[in-house]
Amino acid sequence: MNPAIQAVITIAVGVGGCVGYFFVSNIVLDRFLFPPRGPHAGRNINRANIIRPWLFLFPALFVLGLYLAYPVIETLRLSLVERAAGGQEKFVGLDNYRQMFGEPKFWEAMRNNMLWLIVVPAAATAIGLIVAQLTDRIRWGPVAKSLIFMPMAISFVGAAVIWKLVYDARPIDEPQIGILNAILVAIGGTPKNFLQIPFWNNFFLMVVLIWIQTGFAMVILSAALRGIPEETVEAAIVDGANPFQIFFKIKVPQIMSTIVVVWTTITIIVLKIFDIVYAMTNGQWETQVLANYMYDKLFRANDWGVGSASAMIIMLLVTPILVWNVYNARREMR
Repeated sequence: MNPAIQAVITIAVGVGGCVGYFFVSNIVLDRFLFPPRGPHAGRNINRANIIRPWLFLFPALFVLGLYLAYPVIETLRLSLVERAAGGQEKFVGLDNYRQMFGEPKFWEAMRNNMLWLIVVPAAATAIGLIVAQLTDRIRWGPVAKSLIFMPMAISFVGAAVIWKLVYDARPIDEPQIGILNAILVAIGGTPKNFLQIPFWNNFFLMVVLIWIQTGFAMVILSAALRGIPEETVEAAIVDGANPFQIFFKIKVPQIMSTIVVVWTTITIIVLKIFDIVYAMTNGQWETQVLANYMYDKLFRANDWGVGSASAMIIMLLVTPILVWNVYNARREMR
């Protein structure tokens, strides 16, 4: 079937189904369950009005439960069982977690994830803030912002491929197609396999995510900077404050809540990072991260118990930050 026709049919069925559901549910509620007539008409109307919003919310709640709550519950269940021969499942309690905690690769992934958490949110937010401030002061600022934001339009895998070519290394007697090694050879150095240097290769991977997320941080923080009352800046200038004092003591404190939101949003992305590591090193040379470790266990080792346990660890790390971020957003809306 033609994709366009299939899309039209899907929309028609979806919209028609929702309209039919709302129409039929109202009829059942008003005519059969709580009819607005008889000696209890008033009470029935009140009950129907209490239930009606939940009928409208039910499709959304059902979809959220199916695609969010059920996977979490099922993953938790799988983390507590072990698949035996023949597909039989055996309850093993916390054995999968004990096995996972006993593997050096898991702790390597945890260590690298913590390193990513320290470096990437701080670097992306700081660079985004500096760029937002500088581009607001130059005539061609909108063009600069567009160029810096452009990596946000690239998928993580696409960005990883681009940067893998940047880091590419060839034998010294061959032309270098990687820009870093081409520069290194041009100044008299020797090619280096940047992605194979333990510990430091993690930073070369982080550069890719910082490159992508700087545009996001810049856009949000630029809007926050534009929202600062001019009176505060003018008062600081009258008092003799220099540009650095105005920026760090006047502007930054007033947008601190926005900085925190940007920081926590990038932190959540970092905790789930997978694509860049998978496409560039596949977790080799001590670059393993939690999501990559989970993938290896689930789909390569076919160890659903340990893989699900690592997925629960990722969720436990993400959830407090996510809840705190939502709490702060709601507090600012009051």
